Amino acid sequence: MRIRLLLILVMALWGSAFASSKAAVAEVPHEVAGFLRFLGGTLVLLAVLRAPRLPAVEVPRAAGVGMVGVFGYNALFFLGLSLAPAADGSVIVPMAAPVCTVMVGIVLGRVRLSVVQLLGLVLAVVGGIVFFLGIPDTGNTRLLGDLAFLGAAACWSAYTLLGAPLLSRLPAATVTLYATAAGTVALGLLAVPAFGDVRWSELGPEFWLNQAYLGALPTALAYVLYYRAVGQVGPTTAASAIFLVPAFGLTCAWVLLGESIAPLQGIGAGLMFVGAWLNTRPAVSDSISPTPRDAEEGGATVDSETASTRPTADSVSPEADSLRAS
Repeated sequence: MRIRLLLILVMALWGSAFASSKAAVAEVPHEVAGFLRFLGGTLVLLAVLRAPRLPAVEVPRAAGVGMVGVFGYNALFFLGLSLAPAADGSVIVPMAAPVCTVMVGIVLGRVRLSVVQLLGLVLAVVGGIVFFLGIPDTGNTRLLGDLAFLGAAACWSAYTLLGAPLLSRLPAATVTLYATAAGTVALGLLAVPAFGDVRWSELGPEFWLNQAYLGALPTALAYVLYYRAVGQVGPTTAASAIFLVPAFGLTCAWVLLGESIAPLQGIGAGLMFVGAWLNTRPAVSDSISPTPRDAEEGGATVDSETASTRPTADSVSPEADSLRAS
């Protein structure tokens, strides 16, 4: 019971990150907001994990994964927040990330689906189409923002698949730390041109408290707790909790920002929810597991459960977990 309550707490933290990050984007350029959040998160992870050593040969691999899952994901995620409501992101990212992961796995021949999972994939895709068709006619800005969220989900999917060989032989928390640090450096380089647009002296205590919250809780603590939960209840049970993220995300966006989604978007979100849930059901007879040979060759054969259980976030995750994934 205790570990399940911790899982709910993790999903609440990830869900709240969408609204909190949107508030940050309202005060500074989105590039700066993303860098500050992950700078804080990296420092907290360094303090908590005490800089675990990684074999020298694995460092560039972890850094490369971080370029996709941390830099690519968050560059698009914060761009999306600057163009579209946080409510949209809280639905698109956690629902699309596991589905995109499975779709890429199918294309690469690394995933085989059961009939139920295939039905879930179809429902999720249809739901995504309905969600985008339901975007209110407020110009192209919101559509572009939602497409950026979708791109962020795709980056998280690539991070999941590219990181599978590393995660099969190294501690997840260690890989997360090195990937996050590398991605944070890249986010900092992206933010440099925008630093001159920030009126630093006008940023109040609320902004810095929000940054401290984003870095310490949704970005660092949530991932430490999530990996602890995975170790105790297994990846399938832990990953199934990801479907709580949209509920917390929409609630926070409504309470803190006054945002909501259109009725047709709500229908699309419901279809995406059902489809993504079906898509993460384990296929016992058809599943394929990573093998040592796959890991040595730098690739991994994963089943649909593996492909969909490294969530978003916000992730380092998509509020993943993001999967880390706001």
